[in-house]
Amino acid sequence: MFKVCKEITFCYGHRLMSYDGPCMHPHGHNGRAEIHLKGDTLDGRYILFEFGDLKEIVKTWIDDTLDHRMLLRKDDPLLEPLRKLGEPVTVFDVNPTAEAIAQKIYAYCREKKLPIEEVRVWETESSFASYRE
Repeated sequence: MFKVCKEITFCYGHRLMSYDGPCMHPHGHNGRAEIHLKGDTLDGRYILFEFGDLKEIVKTWIDDTLDHRMLLRKDDPLLEPLRKLGEPVTVFDVNPTAEAIAQKIYAYCREKKLPIEEVRVWETESSFASYRE
C-alpha cells in the first residue's frame, strides 16, 4: 500500500450555533488541511498521485470554497446580513466545525475520484479533526 499526503493552508472564519463557549462568537482560524491518498498501484513514473496535480485540484477548490470566507450553519442569523453586505459566505447544513470541514473536503475529493483515504483539518497547531469512510 502506498500513501501520499498534501498539506494545504487556508484561512476562514466561523462560529458554532447551539454551543456554550467562546466558539459561539465569530472568530477565525489559520487552518491546514492534510489530504491523504492511498493506493496499491503506481503509474509508469512510479507515482501514486502527482503532488502538483493534487494541489491544483484540491487547493483551487479550497481557495474558491473555504479560504477567506465565513463558514456558517444554514440557520445562522448572521447569514443574511453578511450576504447583504456582499461578504463571502459558505453555508453548511451542520455547524462548520473542523469535523464538518474535513468531511466537506473529503466529499469533494471523492467527487473528483481521488483515491482518498482521509482528510485532516488542523484548526490550531495542536488540534485537528479528521474524516474517512
